[in-house]
Amino acid sequence: MMSIYQFSVMDSQANPVSLSQYQGKVLLIVNTATGCGFTPQYEQLEQLYQTFHQQGFDILDFPCNQFGNQAPESNAEIQSFCQLNYHTSFTTFAKIDVNGPHASPLFEYLKKAKGGLLIKDIKWNFTKFLINQQGEVVKRYAPTTTPLAIKKEIQQLLANKKIT
Repeated sequence: MMSIYQFSVMDSQANPVSLSQYQGKVLLIVNTATGCGFTPQYEQLEQLYQTFHQQGFDILDFPCNQFGNQAPESNAEIQSFCQLNYHTSFTTFAKIDVNGPHASPLFEYLKKAKGGLLIKDIKWNFTKFLINQQGEVVKRYAPTTTPLAIKKEIQQLLANKKIT
């Protein structure tokens, strides 16, 4: 059975990272942008990270410039922006495409596992995917869903309970 652990991605310094290193953790995978109306969600993402990281939770942040040119900066500039403005301490990976011919294989897998409301493609920045400890995609959230609205479901997964 497929899981996210079969994928490798690039960190912000262009080094390969195997997602197998996250086995056994609950994950929230998010495509983000620094100039988006949803960018303030970084604050709530960091709150979730601080609240649950010690319990086996992690956030994987993937900047994406495919929606309105809202993340034009370099990987280093994006990481600096997030740390300076939102005090993020979770991992920000290299900028990726989430749709189209150059879409990240990870995001192709995520979209196939949990399609959107009308289409599979990611519609905008800050689409979120909740992953269980087995690397399976449990749920997809629209950009308008705030990170703190996902808190209860993260707690349920950390307690090894099913999400409905």
